[in-house]
Amino acid sequence: MNKKGLAILMRARMRPNDSTKLSLSPLTNELKQMQPNSQGNQPTGYPMQKEGNRMLGDTGNSEREFELVRESLHSAISMNKIEVLDDVLNNFSQGYFSLSHENRRKLLLVLAREYDLNRAQVRELIKQYLGLEVPTGEFLGTMLKRKASLSSFYRIERNLRHALNPVYEVLFERLNTHPGGLKFLSILRANILSILTEENIASLRALDSYLKEKLGTWLSPATLELQQITWDDPASLLEKIVAYEAVHPISNLIDLKRRLGVGRRCFGYFHPAIPGEPLIFIEVALQKNVAQTIQEVLWDNPPIPEHEATCALFYSISSTQPGLSGINLGNVSYQTCHSLGEKRHATYFNFCNYEPHSRIHAMAPL
Repeated sequence: MNKKGLAILMRARMRPNDSTKLSLSPLTNELKQMQPNSQGNQPTGYPMQKEGNRMLGDTGNSEREFELVRESLHSAISMNKIEVLDDVLNNFSQGYFSLSHENRRKLLLVLAREYDLNRAQVRELIKQYLGLEVPTGEFLGTMLKRKASLSSFYRIERNLRHALNPVYEVLFERLNTHPGGLKFLSILRANILSILTEENIASLRALDSYLKEKLGTWLSPATLELQQITWDDPASLLEKIVAYEAVHPISNLIDLKRRLGVGRRCFGYFHPAIPGEPLIFIEVALQKNVAQTIQEVLWDNPPIPEHEATCALFYSISSTQPGLSGINLGNVSYQTCHSLGEKRHATYFNFCNYEPHSRIHAMAPL
């Protein structure tokens, strides 16, 4: 085995230690069992994540840790000194990753409840707003009175818009502009979603909804870059394909190399703030005729010379970010079709899509 193959094998077991509950491929599971104490990859700019479990005798230390992280959370939101803000955000992320699952849950509840919007202020502003008389008819009077009346409306509306923003918006905005912060926010939301599958907590659901809206803005389709993934790419990228393939698990290096070789394509959608890790990747098989079963694509049917291919079969679409669940990243299939058509300089090329547990469906020609 060459050095690159060995590197992929060693890296394929490395996953973030969060409770995303994604199923791993057989290769990843096997390697994880061989070396269970290894730690996962972390977003750029953030410290290595520690295992979230604690021994029973560490309860006191765990509580102390929680209070320290809670203080760093408050500093990350309230700090106004820009020159030390990066250090504060790094301290918060390091502390968050060191927490047990239960303490992460407690901290997220603190964030959702104690840093929500100020409802007393909102009620007061609404009361003031309803007390204003709408400037119509004779009340308009002189131009001066009209301007004064409208000025009150504008002022209260502005204050109301500001008051309706929760305090934790400050944390999200700061992390978004911080190196590695967007990936951290994705992990944070993955943890929130994991908790919500067990408990329907209104404040936490509101936190999730707000964070989802923010991530949807920051990760708009216009910000994503489509890139082809090949065997020549770094092992650190290829191991993510092995680890996150969720439709048809990659069983070994031969399988991986086949999916990236002749007659096959793999495309990833990347965001500049999360370098070296695709948010989504799509696997495509170039074929002369549409395959009848997925086995023909994966193993039974050897690749044909690419110049003979007349159709492209999209047989797997996987996400590497559980925290981006439900967020619209655009029509990835159409964009990939367009890229394939451009690279082949094809005027007519059939595209089809394979859905697990169903037949292969033909799509419109590009």
